[in-house]
Amino acid sequence: MEPSEGRRLALLLEYDGTEFAGSQSQPAARTVQGAVEAALEQFTGERQRVAFAGRTDAGVHASGQVAALTTATSYGLAAFRDALNHFLPEDVAVRAAAEVAAGFDPRRHARSRRYRYRVMDGQKRSPLERHRAWQVEHPLDASAMAAAVALLPRENRDWAAFGGAVPEGYPTVRTLLHAEVERAGPNELVVVLEADGFLPHQVRLTVGALWRVGSGKLTPGQFAEMVDGPPASAGPAAPPQGLTLIAVRYASGAVDWGT
Repeated sequence: MEPSEGRRLALLLEYDGTEFAGSQSQPAARTVQGAVEAALEQFTGERQRVAFAGRTDAGVHASGQVAALTTATSYGLAAFRDALNHFLPEDVAVRAAAEVAAGFDPRRHARSRRYRYRVMDGQKRSPLERHRAWQVEHPLDASAMAAAVALLPRENRDWAAFGGAVPEGYPTVRTLLHAEVERAGPNELVVVLEADGFLPHQVRLTVGALWRVGSGKLTPGQFAEMVDGPPASAGPAAPPQGLTLIAVRYASGAVDWGT
C-alpha cells in the first residue's frame, strides 16, 4: 500500500536503457519506473508511483536521473539505498539517496537537465560500443559542429522545430543554457546540452541535425536557422543508444546527495 505519510526521499539513479522500453511506466512493457516500483514493494511492502525528473526514451541511458518517493520506513539513507539495490535488476542502481522536503517534485522543481551524446566516427563499427554510442563510418567535422551549436540562442525560444510531435497546446518554449561539441578522442565526439527543459526527442533531433553539419550537408548558419523552422523539421533523430541523462539540477539546498 502507498504510505499516507512519512519521509520524502530523492534517489539518484543510474541505468543502462538498452533493455528498457523507456523510463516511464507503460502497460506490458519493461520500464525503469516499473523496476524501481517493484523493488520498492519487495523491500518495504509499499506499493506506490515513484516520480521521475524526466522521461528517457527506449534505449537511452542515465547516470543522473532523479526519482522521488514517500516511505514510512525508518532506514538510514545508506541502508535504504543498499537494500533497494538488492532488489533492483542489474541494469538499474541507486547511486545515492537524500531526504527532501515533503512537497519535493523531481520534475517540477528541476532547474535544468543535462544530457551527453556520444558519437563514434571515422572507424569500422565496434560491437562493444553498439549500445553506448552512435557509430558512423565517415569522419565528422567537429569544428563545424561546435560552431553550429555556438549559434543556438541562449534565451527563451520556441524550440518546436527541434522537438518531436506533441499534442495541440503543448508548450514548446524552453531556455537552452549550455551547448557544446568536443572531440574526446581520434574517433569520438561528445555533444553536451543543458536546458531548463527539453521537448520530446529534442536532444536526439539536435544531434541528428549536427550530424548533417559534420557531414557537410548543412553549414553552421543553416543549422542555426532551423530554430525558426516549422515544428519537427530538424533532424533526423539520432539513435537513442548514444544518449545519457547525466544530471538534473535543483536550487541550492533542495537535494543534498552527501558524499
